[in-house]
Amino acid sequence: MNTIGMIEVYKYNGIWVLDDEATSLYREPFVSGADTIIDNMVKEIPNAEKGFLCIYSKNSFPTYQYQLKLKTRGNVTTGNWYTCKELGIDGWLCGALYKYFEVEPESIYLQVKESTHGEP
Repeated sequence: MNTIGMIEVYKYNGIWVLDDEATSLYREPFVSGADTIIDNMVKEIPNAEKGFLCIYSKNSFPTYQYQLKLKTRGNVTTGNWYTCKELGIDGWLCGALYKYFEVEPESIYLQVKESTHGEP
């Protein structure tokens, strides 16, 4: 498992989702506040709804922009609640989180940036 990961997030039928062949996720939705966190994180990214990159890690890295701090510990069936420190918004991350982390991290550090859709 890499120390830093990356997913591309986009809107499908008005809902933020991700596809990840490596984890067999297809149109996995972000709901219950996670969508509101994303709305606020990507305000400055042109056409974010068509896709943006989200770089993540349980460890701080130099270019992170947002920190999600564990608020309420759950499990693979109930998910976990996180607070976005910079935005002051709570959001729920479902059990799909465990496809990226063995255990729920105390913090998840994020950087969001415009997607080039495979362009150099």
